[in-house]
Amino acid sequence: MKKLFLLFLLALIGCSSTQLVSNWKNPDIVLFHAYKVLIVGMAPSEEARVAFESRMQKEFEKRGIESVRSLDLFDVEFTASAQSEEEILRVEQQLLDKDFDAILFNKVVGSQDKHTFRKKIKGINQLFQTFSDDYKGHQDIYYDEDYYDGFTVYHAETSLFCICVDKEMELIWRGAIDITDPTNMEKTINDYVKLVILAMEEQDLIFYKGSKNEVTGL
Repeated sequence: MKKLFLLFLLALIGCSSTQLVSNWKNPDIVLFHAYKVLIVGMAPSEEARVAFESRMQKEFEKRGIESVRSLDLFDVEFTASAQSEEEILRVEQQLLDKDFDAILFNKVVGSQDKHTFRKKIKGINQLFQTFSDDYKGHQDIYYDEDYYDGFTVYHAETSLFCICVDKEMELIWRGAIDITDPTNMEKTINDYVKLVILAMEEQDLIFYKGSKNEVTGL
C-alpha cells in the first residue's frame, strides 16, 4: 500500500516543476518523532535561504513542532568559509545540549544537463550517513561563487538526521528532488516544501497523516 502511495505521489507531482525522483528511509526506523528541529537550507543566495527556511518553519509551527532556522543559529563566519570536521562536530554537540533531536538538511547539489558546470557534482547518488560528512562535503555552496551557474534542472536533496545521545547524526530519511526551470522563487519553494511534507508524512517521519495538511488539503 505504501509503495502504491509513493507511485501516486510521483504521478501527482510529475506535472509540477518539482519532482521526487528517489526516496530512501532507514530500514531500522518505523516511526520517527521530533520535538525540536533545526532547519538548514544550504544555498548561496541568502534571499533563497531566508525564504526556504522561513516557509518550512511555518509548516512546523502549524503542526505544533518547535523548529529553528539555521539563519538564527549559524553566525556569518560559520557559513562564509570552510569548516573543519571538528568545528562541525562542535556544533552538533551544541545542538544536543540545546535539546534538538533532528536536523532537516536541504541543499542543491548540481545539475544533470548543464554543460558548463564548473564544479564536479558531488555525491548525487551517495548517502551521507552523518550530518558532519554531508555538511562538510557541500559547504562551499554557501561561499563559492563559481559553484554553479545557469542550471536547467536543479538536483536537490532533503535529508533528515536524528540527533541522538552517544551516536553520530544518523541518517533517517533522504529524498532526491528535481526542480525544472525555476523562474518564480516563491512558487518553487512552496512546491518543494509541499513535496517534502507529503513524502515525510507517508513515511511517518515527524509529520503524520492523522491531521489534515493545510498546505495540500490531503
